[in-house]
Amino acid sequence: MTAVPPIVTIADLCYSTGGQDILHNINLDVFRGDFISIIGPNGGGKTTLLKLILGLLKPSKGTIRINGRPPGTHGTCIGYVPQHVNHNLRFPATALDVVLMGAHDPRASRWARTSGQTKDTARETLAKLGVADCAGRKIAALSGGQRQRILIARALVSRPEMLVLDEPTASIDTKGQTEFYELLKELNKELTILMVSHDLLIVSSYAKSIACLNRCMHYHQSFGSSREVLDAFYSCSVDEICPVGVIAQQPWTIRKME
Repeated sequence: MTAVPPIVTIADLCYSTGGQDILHNINLDVFRGDFISIIGPNGGGKTTLLKLILGLLKPSKGTIRINGRPPGTHGTCIGYVPQHVNHNLRFPATALDVVLMGAHDPRASRWARTSGQTKDTARETLAKLGVADCAGRKIAALSGGQRQRILIARALVSRPEMLVLDEPTASIDTKGQTEFYELLKELNKELTILMVSHDLLIVSSYAKSIACLNRCMHYHQSFGSSREVLDAFYSCSVDEICPVGVIAQQPWTIRKME
């Protein structure tokens, strides 16, 4: 049987800027159906890695391929949900307007008129995410959790294969975060998910695997879910063996249930 190729292939990736080594020798394959959470300390290179995958930055060394093509080219269908910060809530856009922005091809020379079919797809996407009643409401009138669902709908309206999220729950309360992760769990039945997060204790209940990133990367197909894992990770340096892997091998560690 022919092996299914990964959606994302990262090989020997390095990225430097201003003489500073931000990412070093990153290797990672993302396959269909994966739900990978990227965790690590501030300044460890998490958002930089996402920008490289999206084609917003160019590697200093190594390669990234999305379905065999360079990032940002036609056919590299990725939906992106950025950090929920610095939104201009005074801009008079409705939820439907924001979702329709995701249907625009940035490579087009001019903004095309939105078709009725595209609007129907946008409304169907809002309904799928449980916010159909928000379609005509201004973004400023929505809660943080509702706005995040709108941003996911914007990312999904182009029917991507993979959803990339950068700390998507940063501005959502605890109850909203649980509902949000349950939504991602449902979406993962159809989509591949790659997400940056700081909250390992919550993510460990939803992600299938974890990539620990602090300039270098340690990938874990399986992992422990105890508080000790979180504490150990954030105390490690870039040169040490990743403690998540060490702790996961201990007989007393509670392993994630399948």
